[in-house]
Amino acid sequence: MKLIYSLLLIFCGFAMTNAQKTYAVEGTVQDFHDKTMLENSVVKIGEFSTKTDKKGKFSFNKIPAGTYQLIAKHPACDDYTENVKIDKDLHLAITLEHHIGEIETVNLHGSHKTKGSVIMKTLDKTEIERNSTENLGNLLSKISGVTALKTGNNISKPVIHGLYGSRVSVLNNGVKMAEQEWGVEHAPNVDVNDFEHIDVVKGASALKYGNEGVGGVVVLEPAILPKKDTVMGSVRLSGISNGRGGELGANVAKVWENQWFVKAGGSYRKTGDQYVPHHTLQNTGMEFNSFNFSFGKHSFLQGFDVSYSGTNQEFGIYKGAHLASPEDFYNAVNFGQSYYLDQFTHNIDNPKQEVAHHIAKLSAYRRFAEFGKLTFQYSFQLNRRKEYDIRRGELSNVPSMDLRLITHSASLVHLIERSDWSLESGISGSFQDNFPDPATKARRLIPDYYRYDAGAFSVFKYRFNSKLNAEAAVRYDFSRYDAYKYYDADKWNDNYADIFPEFFVSESGSRILTRPILDYHNFSANFGLDYKPIQNFELKLNLSRADRTPNAAELFSDGLHHSAAVMEEGNLNIKKETVYNVNLSLAGHFDVLRGLHIEANPYVMMSDNFVNQIPTSVLNTNRGVFPVWSYQQIKARIYGLDADAELNILDNLKWKSGFSILRGDDLSNDEPLILMMPGKLRNSIEINLSKPKNFYVSLENENTFKQNRFPIRNLPVTFIKDGVEYNETVDFSSTPAAYTLFNASIGADLFKNLNFNFRINNLFNTEYKEYLNRLRYYMFEPGRNFVVTLKYNF
Repeated sequence: MKLIYSLLLIFCGFAMTNAQKTYAVEGTVQDFHDKTMLENSVVKIGEFSTKTDKKGKFSFNKIPAGTYQLIAKHPACDDYTENVKIDKDLHLAITLEHHIGEIETVNLHGSHKTKGSVIMKTLDKTEIERNSTENLGNLLSKISGVTALKTGNNISKPVIHGLYGSRVSVLNNGVKMAEQEWGVEHAPNVDVNDFEHIDVVKGASALKYGNEGVGGVVVLEPAILPKKDTVMGSVRLSGISNGRGGELGANVAKVWENQWFVKAGGSYRKTGDQYVPHHTLQNTGMEFNSFNFSFGKHSFLQGFDVSYSGTNQEFGIYKGAHLASPEDFYNAVNFGQSYYLDQFTHNIDNPKQEVAHHIAKLSAYRRFAEFGKLTFQYSFQLNRRKEYDIRRGELSNVPSMDLRLITHSASLVHLIERSDWSLESGISGSFQDNFPDPATKARRLIPDYYRYDAGAFSVFKYRFNSKLNAEAAVRYDFSRYDAYKYYDADKWNDNYADIFPEFFVSESGSRILTRPILDYHNFSANFGLDYKPIQNFELKLNLSRADRTPNAAELFSDGLHHSAAVMEEGNLNIKKETVYNVNLSLAGHFDVLRGLHIEANPYVMMSDNFVNQIPTSVLNTNRGVFPVWSYQQIKARIYGLDADAELNILDNLKWKSGFSILRGDDLSNDEPLILMMPGKLRNSIEINLSKPKNFYVSLENENTFKQNRFPIRNLPVTFIKDGVEYNETVDFSSTPAAYTLFNASIGADLFKNLNFNFRINNLFNTEYKEYLNRLRYYMFEPGRNFVVTLKYNF
């Protein structure tokens, strides 16, 4: 029996020893996309737990054999979970999806790590919601260094550091807008309420978006949807006193935990004739509607989305800008004698413009552990612009200009990130087909043309240490125009026949048909530094060189651009435009009261072949009297300063100030550049209270100085009055007087989900004119305007 007991004890001992056998488990935890080792990550195996060291390493010495749940956690990461079988010593390499909150949002948003050395300002959701009835150009004017070039009181487009049109690129949810943006009265076709934030990149530092944005890039980004099973949205209703109109908007999104989503939204706005102090301007109403829809799935590793957005706009053009006689034209410009006043209506008559813009987009991305992230995007855009003149008889309802622009674009971008550097490279291509409908029976302002574009870029970013970051970018673009255009025989023979004989196709009477085929090879580069010598001070320096292909208007325009009330003349001799930019930003935070932030942004732009448009003559036609604006290339220089300050006086009381001034010089003709922004100073003070919730009161003061630097471009005009011939000079050069405006607003949450906002623009009903309004010769700017908005969130 003793022998049997001894044997049993030996076998039990072997069993217990085998059951208690343990193994070592060690490994690393690192970032998925930049391979940074993650310190202080929590790693759990069953009931055992440890943290990673500074090198991202962890270890367990004695883990009993078995199957366990492994969990790895780190702040700002999704948890990593898997089942592991431990029957031997293991080495594990765990990869976490780090920075996920940053990656899913737009790369250039102000709070993101990839902002780098670009000089940027952001309008957030709060600012957009408080100004929800404004167009994009007017909304961006709240940023220092940005203003709006206007045609009347409804149509405006952004101007950055004195540059506008095709020199400023607009990115709508990742799609570069292609919408005949060369026209001064071609407002961007977007609904600002579709976006969560709007970023303005000053200068040509965002080469990944193309080389044409030599003045800057406007990045419009929608909201990032939460990763949970929910339905969310809002309904918005606004009343607008000036124009006696209103706006209705709504959006809704459904999101699932498996990261699928679908969302839709739209708005409708209608106003009548605009009120200016003491008068109403006839035919200045507008109608606008928009719709957007998208669906897709976005996870960290991969995703796709399909989206559509469309806008339709109809604008009346003030009748007082289309004058029938040279005498009326002379009196309107020189003496401010206005016509067509004080008969209010919601109707929109000729002259007017109708614009429809449609965007369809497909995008997809995939992340690979070692290779990086690949993103593909295809977009289709259709822009249809109809401009109606005052015509008689059977042509009264036929547009004088009917342009259809179709754009196909595709891009493939690769991004690889490591702990101290990143490299983003891509290729892109696009095709445009512009078709002016001959059924208008009017001379085509812009001819038929095809445009082909292909480009490649690379952006390298390097982190030297916690204080110094640098980036460099290069880009090459090829562009080709293939156009068919008629010229008057005398104009062709005098200006182009000897230079471009290969473009001649045929001659018919006094008209010559040509086929210009123009190629452009553009090289662009950018270098930037971001330096933080101390905690509360940051310095950014950005140097760039960019080539820009001339737009269609600069090359080919020929005829009446009735919406702008001008005749335009293009120039086939115009070459590509090369612009050199230097941007510096100095920002500091100081312990004054509750905190003072100050930022200064001096800049300079130089070009030896700057494309400039100036008034050159007055033409009396059977459609009215209009100034002629012609394109030329000159040596130019623009330099200026933007400055911003924000002081938290109390925890709930804030003061903001912004100042901008620039100087533009035509060095070829030794005169100032035309249409340069005058100096501006903006101040605001705002108080915020917790009860009622989100309660605020704000008072704004805007000061615009007189532009004392302008070229003398007065135009001669001849007319007969009482049988006597008069030869007069139209003062097309003098600038408006300085002016000061006040705006006030108040808002709060009335109930849990209902927000109220009330705003008064031009509080004291000031009468003024803006230098950058191309119709300032004939009209004043809008008078006092009350806007009340109710928004219900769900």
